[in-house]
Amino acid sequence: MTSLKSKVYDWIARLRDRHMLTLVVVLVSIIVALGLFTYKKQREYRQATENAYNMAFFELVDYVDSVEVYLSKALVSNSPEHGAETLTYVWREANLAQSYLARLPINSTELENTAKFLNQVSDYCYALSRKNINNQELTQEDLDNLKELHNYSVDLKNTLNQLSEDLNSGRISWGELTKKGSPVFAQEVSNISKDSFSNLEENFHEYAGLIYDGAFSEHMTNPERKGLTGEEINEDTAKQKVEEFLGKEAIKEIKLNGLTQNANIQSFDFSVEKNDGNTAWISISQKGGHIVMANSTRDVGAEVLTQEQANEIGQKFLESRGIQSMKPTYYLKQNGIVTINYAYYQDNVTVYPDLIKLKVALDNGDILGMETTGYLNSHTQRTFATPKISQDEAREKINKNLEITSEGLAMIPTEYQTEILCWEFKGKVEDRQFLVYINVETGKEEDVLVILETPNGTLTM
Repeated sequence: MTSLKSKVYDWIARLRDRHMLTLVVVLVSIIVALGLFTYKKQREYRQATENAYNMAFFELVDYVDSVEVYLSKALVSNSPEHGAETLTYVWREANLAQSYLARLPINSTELENTAKFLNQVSDYCYALSRKNINNQELTQEDLDNLKELHNYSVDLKNTLNQLSEDLNSGRISWGELTKKGSPVFAQEVSNISKDSFSNLEENFHEYAGLIYDGAFSEHMTNPERKGLTGEEINEDTAKQKVEEFLGKEAIKEIKLNGLTQNANIQSFDFSVEKNDGNTAWISISQKGGHIVMANSTRDVGAEVLTQEQANEIGQKFLESRGIQSMKPTYYLKQNGIVTINYAYYQDNVTVYPDLIKLKVALDNGDILGMETTGYLNSHTQRTFATPKISQDEAREKINKNLEITSEGLAMIPTEYQTEILCWEFKGKVEDRQFLVYINVETGKEEDVLVILETPNGTLTM
């Protein structure tokens, strides 16, 4: 009997131990699961935070770049109208830069001074733009102040670009900047002295009473597509256009991806599998069967063609497609491919609205891409009026600091989708090049562009 009781007690004890073990296992599993879940959520939060900081920082870099460019244009601009427009852009871009700077997780004296710099730039340029709007010319003191602000903007831009490279390469992280923000950022961001702005602060009071009421213009939203000639075509005809562009012998299969109807130009969109294993994408306009966009992919070998040879290859390609009188203007070279902008040239006038972009492979001269939206929207034979402002008179309206290197007539587009005939002057101030456009009818300074000479090409801003 005693033996039976003992066995029962042993069985109960073992059962209890098994339940305890099961309970422990369940609890451990729950703890591990919760730990993994918490770790995952923390990692996701950290990643989301990093992404937010990265977005804010790179927006800051872009806006500081824009501040520097517009300040350089303000130094070259020689008319109150264009000066007011340019200075208003500085005011806007500096304000946006401040808002993104405030999102960064760093507190330091350097950041305070950087924020103060952007605030001073914004306020001062706002004040000067109001002065321009009231048809007052900027004084030499104003221009000296702008030059000083521009010099600081160059330093800040260069420093932020270096910090951008450090973040991209992993040499520094937001975690480090957050933990040791003051010493790290103190090394990265230039310390802009508060005393440097004392002379600017005095000038704010002079313009404090001016009120900006702005000027609003209604953009043209439905421009006539003058270059989009011909009758409407169907899918089969569009496919023939693709074969003509790529060469029928090079094509393995053509697939229609659809008819784009809500775009600026309605088009048949195709993807093409080529016999060499590469892919191309081509859009053919429904009206007239014009190439709207084409892009091919392939590995490009060593560069053997010069820029001049690529320009000539592109020009001959356009002529073979019945597109005459196109002049290469600016270009960008990347990964063995050069993208060249061709503008229409008529009666010694460069017509910038009629623009075509070509991608030329520098290993063998293949045309790997084409974009014709500007040309199809704008191209037509034009009748140019005799300029009321002579070339010499226009030259007199140019900022005296601009050392002119070339000049001629150019038709330029406006943000309102109209066109203006101008005298185009290319020149430089110190080590930076500019394009200045003077209206041939009114003598008004219509635009100032910064020319960027990079190792990969020539661009404008």
